Amino acid sequence: MGDSNEKEMTFWEHLDELRKVFFRMALAVLSLTCIAFIFKDFLFSIVLAPQRPDFILYRFFNNLAQKYAMPSLETGNFQVELISTQLTSQFMTHMSVALYAGLLLASPYIIYLLFQFVSPALHKAERKICLKILFPAFFLFFAGITLNYFIIFPLSFRFLATYQVSETVTNLISLSSYISSFIMLSLLLGAAFEIPVIAWFLAKLHLVNANLLKRYRKHSFVGILILAAIITPTSDVFTLLLVTLPLYLLYELSIQVVRRNS
Repeated sequence: MGDSNEKEMTFWEHLDELRKVFFRMALAVLSLTCIAFIFKDFLFSIVLAPQRPDFILYRFFNNLAQKYAMPSLETGNFQVELISTQLTSQFMTHMSVALYAGLLLASPYIIYLLFQFVSPALHKAERKICLKILFPAFFLFFAGITLNYFIIFPLSFRFLATYQVSETVTNLISLSSYISSFIMLSLLLGAAFEIPVIAWFLAKLHLVNANLLKRYRKHSFVGILILAAIITPTSDVFTLLLVTLPLYLLYELSIQVVRRNS
């Protein structure tokens, strides 16, 4: 039960309120999806940017290579052609990407609506805890998506799209394959960045503590390496470290979070 001054509602009133919440959520997602669908050129200029050789990360590596005379860093003027193999593929891709964009843009409002719905059932202290954890969780998820967009996915895409077992085999990457890989990696990195939040919840349930996390630090590092190797399909150590380092730093942050909230 929540605070005593909150108005008691019947089951059917709660159900009606929940229906209104879902309606507002659906309306927000649908509206933003339609906007994303209309601005197709802008939407796909962002989504398909890592496929182009002038992407910001590739320009950064090329500038480093020229400035410090390190030709191994040059990405080169690689050309990867995306193709559509089915009649409805491009239209369905347009629809799905617009929907994902709508969900992403509407997510702050969705979280706000859900919190407003459940908050009357919470005590004042519980509301403060929820507000305290919602913002970091939201920020960490978007940090994971940002890392994937600017670093992990471009490096993975360039490696896999230009990899050849033989010069006689030409790579023609399907649009659906590109989009599905992009979405999957974004979700994986976003979820992986929630390590401190997960540790905080486990600590609240008295399943872990700071000493336990410190004791299994080496084991966790090996686990993070394995997770990073799964997330990044490239074989180079540099990309592996780009994923491993932030995840391990988040693990160290988890220790501090658990210690402060124990």
